Amino acid sequence: MRKLRVRVIHYLGWSLLALISVLLLAASGTYLYLQPQLPDVEALRDVHLQEPLQVFTRDGKLIAEFGEVRRIPLASADIPPDFRSALMAAEDGNFYQHAGVDPVGLLRAALQLLKSGHVRSGGSTITMQVAKNFFLSRERTLSRKLTEILLALQIERSLSKEEIFNLYVNKIYLGKRAYGIAAAANIYYGKPVAQLSLAQVAMIAGLPKAPSRYNPINNPARAQQRRDWILGRMYELGSIDRQRYQAALAEGVDASYHAPEPEVDAPYIAEMARADMLRRFGDEAYTLGLRVVTTVPSQLQASATAALRNGLKTYDKRHGYRGPEGHFAGKVSDQWPEQLKRYPAYGGLQAMAVTQVFEQSISLVDASGQQHSVPWSSMKWARPYLGHSALGRVPARPADVVKVGDVVRVDRQNEPLLSFSQVPRA
Repeated sequence: MRKLRVRVIHYLGWSLLALISVLLLAASGTYLYLQPQLPDVEALRDVHLQEPLQVFTRDGKLIAEFGEVRRIPLASADIPPDFRSALMAAEDGNFYQHAGVDPVGLLRAALQLLKSGHVRSGGSTITMQVAKNFFLSRERTLSRKLTEILLALQIERSLSKEEIFNLYVNKIYLGKRAYGIAAAANIYYGKPVAQLSLAQVAMIAGLPKAPSRYNPINNPARAQQRRDWILGRMYELGSIDRQRYQAALAEGVDASYHAPEPEVDAPYIAEMARADMLRRFGDEAYTLGLRVVTTVPSQLQASATAALRNGLKTYDKRHGYRGPEGHFAGKVSDQWPEQLKRYPAYGGLQAMAVTQVFEQSISLVDASGQQHSVPWSSMKWARPYLGHSALGRVPARPADVVKVGDVVRVDRQNEPLLSFSQVPRA
């Protein structure tokens, strides 16, 4: 019996040794096969992050922005501590402990794959995500995952943790064409990262996993669940105390879309600058982060634009009223504001729907559902347009010009007093 036990132990020992040898040979073979194909990670030291082309006035007002990628690169010193903690809680709690690969995370991902039969998480560390974002495709294959692991190990040997984290926060895609946390802070909250609350920071930190699924604009309920989980992880890891944790949980979802709006209306100048940059730099003009400062003063440009628009409106009104741009049939409806969103504003002229017609005024509703009043004195010019040099009878009251349901334009130039108008044909 004792001899049999010894035989079994010897057999198991040799089997284990054989298995380890096979695994080592397989790992060595994989490395020797993939290593020559690996890109040079030293390129990350001089990486170029795509930024849009921006055109400004002489006094620094934005005229236009061109490019698909919205990015505002941040230096390491400008990344708030809460953002560091939130991203690590969400993506890689052991970032400062591992050497590029977290065996526990990979094992967890493998077990999930065996249990569910499909990939639930890739077990990627922040370093592995940097390798994937800069060098690899998004396909989910074993060879790509092995390449990602080898690249992560090389990156850790070449760059410091601070350099790796900085590349990560500036490269990651966070939805709505926003790349990097600074661009996401602007797009979702209209603020720089330093002004975000803890709840807002956690919301953005939840986006890298699936920017479309956890987007606070498209899916606020699911985004809040992800945010609250990250806050809980931050509390567990000791990054925040209980008071901050509970205060952040109580905060609502207040994200909304904040596109970089031009501060000065000068599209012709913007197009001149864009065409010149394209001639000089080719298609890279849209990704080099060029800031073109023109000689245009914003105040004079605004005055010139206002003068041109007023001239066009005055000329257009002398040729009569061409009628409503559309008409909503039936009784006044709660659906009208939503339908008005199909009519964009032009040069300060906003589309509204007539809800009531009185003797000396008309009532209108705008796309937000707010009610407005326009006096009859601003409508007296609206003789019917019959031709370039022919006008109809002078109207005597608002009912001669409009009826309930008409989609008309109002001029908001002299708010709060609105005036009846139309978009000049020119």
